[in-house]
This record gives sequence, structure tokens and C-alpha cells, in this order.
Amino acid sequence: MKLVTYRDSAAGEGRLGVVVDGQVVDVEWLGEAAGEALPDSMLDLIDMGPDALAAITRALDATNAARPAGLAVPEENVRLLAPIPRPRKNIFGIGLNYVEHVAESAKSLDTSKELPKEPVVFSKPPTSVIASGEGIQHNAAMTQQLDWEVELAVIIGKRATRIAKDNAMSHVFGYSVINDVSARDNRRAGQWIFSKGQDTFCPFGPAIITADDVPDPHNLDLWLTKNGVEKQRSNTRHLLFDIPTLIADISSGITLEPGDIIATGTPAGVGAGRDPQEWMWPGDVIECGVDGIGVLRNPVVKIGD
Repeated sequence: MKLVTYRDSAAGEGRLGVVVDGQVVDVEWLGEAAGEALPDSMLDLIDMGPDALAAITRALDATNAARPAGLAVPEENVRLLAPIPRPRKNIFGIGLNYVEHVAESAKSLDTSKELPKEPVVFSKPPTSVIASGEGIQHNAAMTQQLDWEVELAVIIGKRATRIAKDNAMSHVFGYSVINDVSARDNRRAGQWIFSKGQDTFCPFGPAIITADDVPDPHNLDLWLTKNGVEKQRSNTRHLLFDIPTLIADISSGITLEPGDIIATGTPAGVGAGRDPQEWMWPGDVIECGVDGIGVLRNPVVKIGD
């Protein structure tokens, strides 16, 4: 199931939609038409658990022959927001989670050349989240080394505390795409949150694909282009720490809750690792894609003097 948060007018609030045959069907109004109690936001849907997805399916089947006018809008006629416009907690980021990226980071970013023995976890605050189409802010007074990182995002669907790897995948609600934007010259004494957590540094979306529609999240191509030129391409089978390992590791000390987001790490090809190094500048357009999940497209925009 492809789920979005959308707005159908400039002044409208974000609403929960399910995409069917190129149409965005409003989930709450769909429920009203079919006699099902369904929510109007992504977080409320995730909180309801798996029964909510079954209710959406029943409602779609019940209204398939004739849906009331206004219930469905062509996808091109709505504005898609980030699927979770304001996460409840910081996004969990994973550093150095593809072998070749470990090697390029050791050369250019002074990180260890040894493979991590356990996941490297950092975070990005909710205020860093933007939607596909919104601008990644470049403030020349803050950074001259603004970099890109395409990543598969995992959305948690069920509370997880000290979860074993064997049970971890049952806690996944779905998947999306994140660009882990990073100001490489804003790292502070080895701490990454200021480098990675500034406003607009987490493009996220454009949709969440539910876990039942992603047969193997460990065999997905992911890629990134800058102004149409490919910079990154890999496959999630090359993750150093797979999704069950990440969930088990984080939940060993930090409870994962419904709606939490894990950005699983980026492959080689970031700007810092290129020779010569390459950065994002105002006017650039960055596209990030994960096959079967979606494509993010964000311009880089100038702010400040």
C-alpha cells in the first residue's frame, strides 16, 4: 500500500491519503463512505496497528464501484508533504553502514578505516524534515561543504524494547526514502548532530510503502543524481548491518515507538569522497531514489547573505 500525506490546496492542512491507480484517495473520507473508522494522519494510522491497513483495504473494496465525488484526486493535482511531516522524535541515522562508504570516509572525513563492530548511531531532529520539492537550504556563512546521502528509511510500526533480531521485522510498518544532507565542515569534536541536523537537512518521502508490499527490503537498488548526473548507486544487500540488526541494536537501550524513523545509511559516492571533492550549491537539483519505494527531488536554495 502506498500512503502519502497530501494537501489539495495552498491553505489546506495535510491529510492522509492512499494512492490507487494514480489517484490519491483521502483515508478518513474513504472510511466515512464505507462505514469504517479511519484516521486523517499518518501517525494516527500507524498507532492503530495492522487492523487499520485491513480497514483501508475493506473500504477501498467497498467503494470500488462508485466513490463519492471529491474522495479521490489525481496525484498530479495535490501537493505531497513529507509522509510524517513532524516526527515525534529525532530520526535515527546510521553512519558508515556500507563497506565502500567506510573506505571513502576514512580517506576524506578522518573516520576509522576499520569496519564498525556495531552500528554507528546519530540523530536528526524533527525540524530537519522537508518534503520532496522543498528546498535544501544552503547558507554560505554556515557551510562550504554541503553533501548528499541517499538512504532507505525504515518506519517503525510497533513499540520495540530489547527486541531480538528474529522478531525485529514484525515491528516495521513500511519504507521510504531519505536524503541525509550533511554539512561536512560543521562536525564538532566528532559529534555529527549539528552537521546533519540543521533545518531542511532531512528530505523525506514522497510516500511510505507498507512492509507487506516490499518483499525483500535487503535487495533494493538505491541511487542519487545531481543535476541529472548519477553520483551514487548501490543495493541494500550491501548494508553492513541489516534492518533486524539495526532494530535490535537501537532497541537494546532506546525504545523504538510507532512512527519512529531509521535512516539506514548511505553507499559510496558522496561528495566528500569524490576526487576532487564535490558539494551542493544553490541552483543544484538532487534526486534520490529507492526502486519500488519512490523518488525524492529537491532543489538547493540560497539563504542568508
